[in-house]
Amino acid sequence: MLKTTLMAFTVSTLLTAAPGFAKTFEQAPLPYDTDALAPVIDQQTMDIHYNRHHAGYVKKLNQAVADNAELQDMELQDIVENVSNYSDAVRNNAGGHYNHSLFWQVMAPVGDGGEPSPALQQAIQQAFGSQQQLQSAFNEQAATRFGSGWAWLIVDDQGKLQVTSTANQDNPLMDVVEQQGTPILGLDVWEHAYYLKYQNKRGDYTQAWWKLVNWQEVSKRYQQATM
Repeated sequence: MLKTTLMAFTVSTLLTAAPGFAKTFEQAPLPYDTDALAPVIDQQTMDIHYNRHHAGYVKKLNQAVADNAELQDMELQDIVENVSNYSDAVRNNAGGHYNHSLFWQVMAPVGDGGEPSPALQQAIQQAFGSQQQLQSAFNEQAATRFGSGWAWLIVDDQGKLQVTSTANQDNPLMDVVEQQGTPILGLDVWEHAYYLKYQNKRGDYTQAWWKLVNWQEVSKRYQQATM
């Protein structure tokens, strides 16, 4: 069952430490049960992905910032946006934490994700021609990302929609990536995200994943990015 109350929070809201205290990033609860995305994503994959992989990024990020006074009062998004100033450990683990936190929120059980808002529908038509053409362009980014990484739908600095991909745990907010923008939808194409069910068939995983997209959340993120 989708826990809709959690969907009202942005990634930055969930990941901000209390003022005056040492930075401790925390992993927000999933907005649904680990079996809620089946049959597209199986329960075992969700359990391993959330409780081991994502949790591991949070733990390592806290270790990476523990002795860095500059980072103690910064929000996660601020770190990500200025990641060229910090170590590879901060880059990898801040990215991993941010990316996964967004990933969980932009998915919903099959049938619960709704449709794009009228404003987002119009933007999709202007940028891609149709929602189907958006999906094709996005799927191409996912398919051609060599090795591990992410595919993204972003709002660029002109307020227009673009699709892109990033390597490893980078994301379009980072000042080190070629195509920058505000991510409103992201797909994890690391093998741990799909291999138990889809093996080496990344394309099958990517195509099936669209059944899980939480268009209500994506529409909200689009609105925030274009305000």
